[in-house]
Amino acid sequence: MSKSVRIPAEPALSHRAIENLIARYAELVDDGDFAGLGTLLADATFIGSGEPVSGHQAIEKMFRDTLILHADGTPRTQHVITNIAIEVDEQTSTAVSRSYVTVLQALPGLPLQPIACGRYHDRFERRDEQWRFVERRVRINLVGDVSHHLRRAPAQR
Repeated sequence: MSKSVRIPAEPALSHRAIENLIARYAELVDDGDFAGLGTLLADATFIGSGEPVSGHQAIEKMFRDTLILHADGTPRTQHVITNIAIEVDEQTSTAVSRSYVTVLQALPGLPLQPIACGRYHDRFERRDEQWRFVERRVRINLVGDVSHHLRRAPAQR
């Protein structure tokens, strides 16, 4: 008789855990918690408009260098994540997801407005029974007034 029992993976639980990671990313950005973002993405590579960035400290620094924090310590944004599609491979403990992101912003003197819309393409892996980001690709397709959000304008494509 075996000394350990392998518990079969639950696809629904994997999907929920991955959705929670996607939501947590949005919360951390909107809270201006760059250290938390570094922790969340510590095992991942972040690919956006600049060079790919990997590792806790490099990712935290990238967010600090890129996003403007306002008097309340936040970027005054709300990231709305929709159209989430997740594909889990329980055999390899890996997953991919695609989702849409709409970033809203409002400030005193700046009415509520969408400032960016695009897509996230993510890869995940499960290690030590925990799902984690392996890669986040951000592709912004529509850009509004990001002058109160980004320290430097995104590169034109």
